[in-house]
Amino acid sequence: MLLLGTAPLTWAQKRDWDYNRYVEANKETVKLPAAERRVVFLGNSITENWAKFHPEFFSKNGFIGRGVSGQTSYQFLVRFRDDVVNLHPEIVVINVGTNDVAENTHIYSEDRTFGNIVTMVQVAQAEGIRPVLTSVLPAAGFGWNKDITDAPAKISSLNKRIRAYAEEHGLTFVDYFPAMVAEDGVSLNPAYTRDGVHPTAEGYDVMESIVLPVLTPSCCSSVGSSCCK
Repeated sequence: MLLLGTAPLTWAQKRDWDYNRYVEANKETVKLPAAERRVVFLGNSITENWAKFHPEFFSKNGFIGRGVSGQTSYQFLVRFRDDVVNLHPEIVVINVGTNDVAENTHIYSEDRTFGNIVTMVQVAQAEGIRPVLTSVLPAAGFGWNKDITDAPAKISSLNKRIRAYAEEHGLTFVDYFPAMVAEDGVSLNPAYTRDGVHPTAEGYDVMESIVLPVLTPSCCSSVGSSCCK
């Protein structure tokens, strides 16, 4: 019998969905004053790159980036407690869908992706955290999975469903899509991307101008991003 700790890592252990990406960072984050961890941005590489390209946007506003490249809504849901709930933010901004449509971990099912979003919203609300939902960014396709040829239609359908859910339940919905889409109505504007999926620093400038107003401390949770107080 092998002693504990001496066995080689199994295939599954090597592919742990990056659960440990933010373990150490989270230990430090929970020590911060509440104002410095007021909002958590949960997402994939689009969110991860945002925090890398524009760290000052996060630090000066009390925002925490919790993006993991390649992840889908299934993985967000599994790490939601560690990377969101346990940090005790006021708000979580959930940007999900690109990698689901790209089938990074599962065959795409809009119902399951949407269900994962609903579950994250419900967990956040149960913990006193205000969920902010966002649209999936435009993408005509994915360079890493060219078998997906109907990405625009799937993205459009999911975005409509997220918006409708936000409206029905009085949640804030942040729509990046109109400001980020190219003239063809389906692609990410080439002025804001180099690969058709991930925003450049200039793309994040646009996204910041859209999301920041709804994240101010006095902003209400009503649909339409109106503010009060």
